Amino acid sequence: MKTNKLVYGLFGLLALASCSDKMDYSETVVKDKDYVIQTFEKVGGFMTDIYNYADYDYGQNFGGGMLASATDESVYSVSGTSIETFYNGSWSPSNAQGSLWSNMYKGIKTCNVVLKDFQDLKFEDFELNADYQQQMFRYENYKWEARFWRAYFYFNLVRQYGGVPIIAPEMAAADVNNQPRKSSDEVFQYIFDECDAVKDSIIKDYSDLGSMALSTAEDGRANNLTVLALKARAALYWASPLFNPSGDKERYHKAALYTKELLDACQARGMKLAAKYADLWSTNNYKDADKKCEIIFGRRIYGTKISSTDPSDNMVESYNYPFGIDMAKASYSASGRNCPSQNLVDAYEMKATGKGINEAGSGYDEQNPYAGRDPRFELTIAKNGDLWPTAARYNKAKLQTYYGGVNAEPLVGATPTGYYLKKLLHGDIDLTSKTKKQGDYHTWVTYRLGEFYLNYAEAAFKYLGSATATSADLPMSADEAVDKIRQRAGMPDFPTSLSNEEWWSKYQNERMVELAFEGHRFWDVRRWKEADKFFKNIQEMKITKNDDGSFTYTRETVQRQWDDKMYLFPIPNDVMLKHEKYGQKWEQNPGW
Repeated sequence: MKTNKLVYGLFGLLALASCSDKMDYSETVVKDKDYVIQTFEKVGGFMTDIYNYADYDYGQNFGGGMLASATDESVYSVSGTSIETFYNGSWSPSNAQGSLWSNMYKGIKTCNVVLKDFQDLKFEDFELNADYQQQMFRYENYKWEARFWRAYFYFNLVRQYGGVPIIAPEMAAADVNNQPRKSSDEVFQYIFDECDAVKDSIIKDYSDLGSMALSTAEDGRANNLTVLALKARAALYWASPLFNPSGDKERYHKAALYTKELLDACQARGMKLAAKYADLWSTNNYKDADKKCEIIFGRRIYGTKISSTDPSDNMVESYNYPFGIDMAKASYSASGRNCPSQNLVDAYEMKATGKGINEAGSGYDEQNPYAGRDPRFELTIAKNGDLWPTAARYNKAKLQTYYGGVNAEPLVGATPTGYYLKKLLHGDIDLTSKTKKQGDYHTWVTYRLGEFYLNYAEAAFKYLGSATATSADLPMSADEAVDKIRQRAGMPDFPTSLSNEEWWSKYQNERMVELAFEGHRFWDVRRWKEADKFFKNIQEMKITKNDDGSFTYTRETVQRQWDDKMYLFPIPNDVMLKHEKYGQKWEQNPGW
């Protein structure tokens, strides 16, 4: 009976972080917190629940559709799904897409409970335990973890909605829902201030705690590098045109400095770019020293199922393995959902020259369009004629993405673009036998060094006005930063002769290639305010097999809708009405 009461009490608190009322606090906290504060384990379990609100994008929010399929990276192969709302004109405050507003405020509420109700505990009943000091050390770090995560949740909100209310732990329940929206500048400044307050106090390295170490591995928790990464990324967004309409260059200066602070700290910790690009999404990227050396923070995902009838657990593979590869009909079979676009394929330059396929002297051959391309192409995209990594389990059949092929149109659900996704997937899974990836995880990479070399390059270029320029406080040029990424990929350095306009275009292309399907493109194009250029015309490759066995490649362009109001999401109608009820008549985001 005692155990049941404890479980119920903990469930009550966890339910607080999941209640449907958008921002209300619940009296459940007062009644049930005594159950939680009895032991280190219960407080730690409540704290760890915050991590469940960390975002990732394996298609779980839109019926298998990744945000990439709402950009020029990808086309979703199944029509009539919610991912289409982003580009078919049906998006509105009453059809606001996703549950980020409610989820982030649930996370913020949970953080505030930790900061308000779980501080200054002594756990006297455990003072004689051998691990008491280690447990207290961990417990005292929770307030810094909670403050980091709260800032993280506010970043997710501000990049999506602009200004939002900031809710303090000590705020009375009656006041929570009558708060005004802060400006986006105020929210960004709050994030910077919180990161500065936390970065020197939060645990720096869970793998190097000496006598304070516990027997269980904890290297998946937020540390000071995670804090620095949030601050640096937020600063680049704050400096970008969407949030910096006046073009204040000093914001880029701060973004470059914050990113340099992170890069220096990572170098001091012994971190570096992984030797192989593909290692970043391998099954053991979170524990193999040669692979995790680049990953600053990632969310481990395991056990997520497509539906209650799906016995596999291999959600990412089931959604994205090439359609028809397993020749099975069950709902958990290969679905081939997020299909790389021809726009993305075209972004991969020629390896020998480092030039884009449309540049003079690039070496591109229209009759052999995939030969000699950037090596990251083969690691990201599966094309017609490729052997799938698990081909031995699938009769070693080559992919047939030409019209009438076993993996192609006119089959309903087959790729409309001529390509399938390879990046992120664990290629050793056999869906026909419903095998699980036992003991291993997908790790959604939230922050990695590769992103921040690119971020530094962008900020330094925008601030210094040249890709080759340096300064006393920014001793690495934009070219040097981006070339670190190119060199790992086996690509030539950026030419030093590029004009600023040419450099910016090449940088945008490099960022699209390096970070493909990692959740950046959706936000990058928005913060640059260049969606008219990138998101309206999506190209697909239609392949025909000729009688002589050769192939004819025909590009088709699909028009998507774009309106500048889409740079920010609409605030959901129910949220607007709720706050109006409490005396706050908010202004909806522009155009909505």
